[in-house]
Amino acid sequence: MAPAPSEFHHTSNTVCVMDASGHLGSTLVHRLLQKGYTVHAAVQNHGLGDWKLNKLCGDDIKKLKIFNADPFDYLSIVEALRGCSGLFYTFEPPQDQNTYDEITAEEEVRAAHNVLEACAQTETIDKVVFTSSATAIFWRDDHNSDFDERHWSDVNFCRKYKLWYGLAKTLAEKTAWALAMDRELNIVSINGGLLMSPDLSIKNPYLKGAAEMYEDGVFVTVDINFLVDSHICVFEDVSSYGRYLCFNSVVNHPEEAFKLASMLTPSAPSSPPSSYEQETRIIQPRISSKKLNKLMMEFESRSQR
Repeated sequence: MAPAPSEFHHTSNTVCVMDASGHLGSTLVHRLLQKGYTVHAAVQNHGLGDWKLNKLCGDDIKKLKIFNADPFDYLSIVEALRGCSGLFYTFEPPQDQNTYDEITAEEEVRAAHNVLEACAQTETIDKVVFTSSATAIFWRDDHNSDFDERHWSDVNFCRKYKLWYGLAKTLAEKTAWALAMDRELNIVSINGGLLMSPDLSIKNPYLKGAAEMYEDGVFVTVDINFLVDSHICVFEDVSSYGRYLCFNSVVNHPEEAFKLASMLTPSAPSSPPSSYEQETRIIQPRISSKKLNKLMMEFESRSQR
């Protein structure tokens, strides 16, 4: 087993993953353990989280410590962070959640504030990797510009069109950055596309406004391995900074859109309608992940020396 890289000067080889019970969180835990880290896995559903992580981590279980940490319970967060040099934080609503509204957005903001405040009070924390979303970048009344990490979604635009997921991710990430700057925390954010997970369904709140994303050339997706690699890269690489758009596919062709729609709604027709066959227009992508791709290429090059 390869040891966790020592050249990145973290104060300890122990990191925290919160929430570790989701698809991203549990996969991050597994990969970090494989790299030799000791992992504090913070879960909300302790019983289910314990079972899932124990089953997933196998022989690496000795370096896994599971904590029942509620992002709305400050003391439980502090306990999970104790002795850790880094935090991988993601707020994942349940895939089958029927409603994602402005109240949910407020809860996500409050959770982000609690977690970042706890990090500020934990002396051993060197870096926070904050999982945000591409929806915190491209939701705005702008159909001409290309989007990258310098852009932020317009919260008024999100409220107007009830894009609650984008609103939540935008406000939560802005809260995290504001608190990090005030407390001098080292933070990097990953703004991921739609995660192509096995339990992806049409109810996923990211998909609100999918047709508009497609037409605007910003409908991006990411697979779990690339997303996890990106998180670990920005944590281990001392040159990482700011925000990183993270995706490895753009849905910009009618056939791709139909394939995704069929996966999300299994009851849909198995073959595209004739209008799809006649439609050959390829949407020009208007979103870039060059910053992350450059960082990962340079990081991999240095690691192979």
